[in-house]
Amino acid sequence: MDAMDGPDGATLYVDRSDGDIGTKGPFYVVYLDENRERRWGYFCGNCETFNNAMDSMGRIRCNDCSNLRKAEEWDAAHE
Repeated sequence: MDAMDGPDGATLYVDRSDGDIGTKGPFYVVYLDENRERRWGYFCGNCETFNNAMDSMGRIRCNDCSNLRKAEEWDAAHE
C-alpha cells in the first residue's frame, strides 16, 4: 500500500491491489490505517486525487477528471 497525504493532512493508505474499473482509470480503495481495518474511501488512479464522490447507487465520479465507475446495482426503473 502507498502512504499518501490526504486532503486534511492525515496519512491515508492507497491499496493499489484493490480497485474498481473506471471509464478513464481505476478507483483504488483507501484506508485510514496500514492494517486495512478502517476504510476511508476511494482514490482516482487516472488523475491521482482523493477528490471524488459516490452516490446512493454506488457510482463513483472523480470531481477533477470526471472518471466514472458505473453503479454496483442496476435497476431499469431508475432510468
